[in-house]
Amino acid sequence: MAVTLDTDLARVLGAKTAKAMAESLGLRTVRDLLRHYPRRYARRGEMTRLDDLQVGDRVTVLAQVRRVTSRRMRNRPGTLTEVTVGDGAGEMQLVFFNRRFGKLEEGAWGLFAGTVGEYRRTKQFAHPDFHLITGDDDEDWARALIPIYPASKDVSSWVIQKSVRLLLDASGGFGFVEDPLPEDLRRRHGLLSLPAALLDVHRPTSDEDVERAEERLKWDEALVLQLVLGARRRAAALEPGTARPRRDGGLLDAVDAALPFELTEGQRQVGEELAAELARDHPMHRLLQGEVGSGKTVVALRAMAQVVDAGGQAALLAPTEVLAAQHARSIAGMLGPLARAGELDGDPAGTKVVLLTGSLKAAPRRAARAAVADGSAGIVVGTHALLQEGVEFADLGLVVVDEQHRFGVEQRDALRAKGNRPPHVLVMTATPIPRTVAMTVYGDLETSVLRQLPSGRGGVASSVVPVSDKPTWLDRAWERLREEVAAGRQAYVVCPRIGDEDTGSEDEPDEADAPQESGGDDRRPPLAVLDVAEALSEGPLAGLRLAVLHGRMTPEAKEATMRAFAAREVDVLVATTVVEVGVDVPNATVMVVMDADRFGVSQLHQLRGRVARGKHRGLCLLVTEARETTATGQRLAAVAGTSDGFELARVDLETRREGDVLGAAQSGRRSTVKLLSLLEDEELIATARAEATALLATERGLADHPGLAAEVAALATDERAGYLEKA
Repeated sequence: MAVTLDTDLARVLGAKTAKAMAESLGLRTVRDLLRHYPRRYARRGEMTRLDDLQVGDRVTVLAQVRRVTSRRMRNRPGTLTEVTVGDGAGEMQLVFFNRRFGKLEEGAWGLFAGTVGEYRRTKQFAHPDFHLITGDDDEDWARALIPIYPASKDVSSWVIQKSVRLLLDASGGFGFVEDPLPEDLRRRHGLLSLPAALLDVHRPTSDEDVERAEERLKWDEALVLQLVLGARRRAAALEPGTARPRRDGGLLDAVDAALPFELTEGQRQVGEELAAELARDHPMHRLLQGEVGSGKTVVALRAMAQVVDAGGQAALLAPTEVLAAQHARSIAGMLGPLARAGELDGDPAGTKVVLLTGSLKAAPRRAARAAVADGSAGIVVGTHALLQEGVEFADLGLVVVDEQHRFGVEQRDALRAKGNRPPHVLVMTATPIPRTVAMTVYGDLETSVLRQLPSGRGGVASSVVPVSDKPTWLDRAWERLREEVAAGRQAYVVCPRIGDEDTGSEDEPDEADAPQESGGDDRRPPLAVLDVAEALSEGPLAGLRLAVLHGRMTPEAKEATMRAFAAREVDVLVATTVVEVGVDVPNATVMVVMDADRFGVSQLHQLRGRVARGKHRGLCLLVTEARETTATGQRLAAVAGTSDGFELARVDLETRREGDVLGAAQSGRRSTVKLLSLLEDEELIATARAEATALLATERGLADHPGLAAEVAALATDERAGYLEKA
């Protein structure tokens, strides 16, 4: 059979198997199957440690049946069968409900695939699928390394393995695969050919085979990604834009004169970078990342003022109405009369600052849109409402996107499209990004970093409150909060859930009954704002002025609550993560995060940044039921142990699946990056970026490398490429 990379799998594997692979794994062509690499390799004598698995993971293990026991269930009809499997390094429990077995006997070897569940804090497989190794499998299973593939409920690892073998037999090897990498590049870096790498990754005979194959296949991923991003950078550099040079004696000078503090050296340096790029006639595309509280908003305001001085408008896109309203208040406060041009008490040399959100009433919305359309509003702050049809700018010169990770590329482009010519773009994030993530995810943007915090900040001390190990510590936490309030300060209490939305409860299984068939998590529900606020007001914080803030409140109620908190009319704000970004109340010095283990590392760092924004020292208490010795306890200890957001970003990357970091989980699509590790392959990514830049800089570009050009075109046009901007 003539096979190519674009051959439909149905021609090779048959319609039934091909359909299952397409529907459950998204594998449709020979290319898809060959690029579906093993997750790991099993050897007899090695055991997958359940401690290393996460609840919800679907995994496959190679093991031998040790014991099989069956009994009738007491509280429901049917039989519960428990199978203990092991392989020298440990044992694990498999649970089956009402299932009869023929060959599943003690001593049998097999592959067991299931979803990791948890019952009474013990991880297990409930109703796993399995494939027993028989004499028919000798050719595959006698190999030193048995590939274990990412699989699904409908397509197991052993089906994928047999499919690859069938493809190998049908094509007479992988000789039909053309290598897209230039030969001189392969030679410089000592890389295998693509056919050899694919053979070694799917049917290796040694660890060395796997290592060499993965090195080559990582290069494919890194180089194609960097070529796509490099092409975008080059295209952006050629876009026609409008120069917005700095003007002396204008709004920018007035902003600098009105600032009640000295700019940090980092703010000055980044400000000069932005000023120089805004003065060019090609649009700026820059990512500004920095530590929580490093003053990114001031840097953005100075850039917006420069654009207004040059006759243009600036739009600031914020992810929430709370944050948009705060940005508008903060900017108007810093500008004073300069933000009220055209009003009785306004400065005619200034401009208008307009807030545009979805909750605005009809009349204010019409007035805001009119000011945006006629150009009298030089600075426009808003949420997704800025993207709506009917919002027209007179001359949009700069788009500032705050908290970029909350938006997709579609929103950024929708706002850019409202300019007469492509506007300058400044993307901001307060979530520090490791260098390799910045190169891989935001590689089409130039990057600026703010590390230095403004002087006069009190700093934040953080501690974990492990209530399972040290229950009395929680009482002391509330005492500590009361002490701060008594000293005239304020506090946040953050919970992972709002409350009242749950229609039922998670009942514990009957003691005499079997584990749940779903393998469900038996942890209690996350703590909720409404429940915690009530308990605190009647208990340890009785007598203090408490208020709640969450996403289900009306915009007016949220705004009123935040104004009351900022005016010191509220002592303790019990809130969800709606306070995670941008909220700035300098008098707040304490944050207590309930169920801290339910939050990610970067999210905890963001939350912690809401306190100690003034001269007083802050305190962040991470309350958890996780034991100190567990991986979760150690992760929280890492957050408490450092205030360096860039170091925590690496911890975050180590504890999360990289697909989530790259956005595959957000977009629901398969990630093109399968083997590349953003932490371990930093040098490879940097080298691939340099090679990509050199290839694109040649006179003919990729014209002499049609295979590579095809891979780049496929990624650049494939909808899956969306994950690059969605991280």
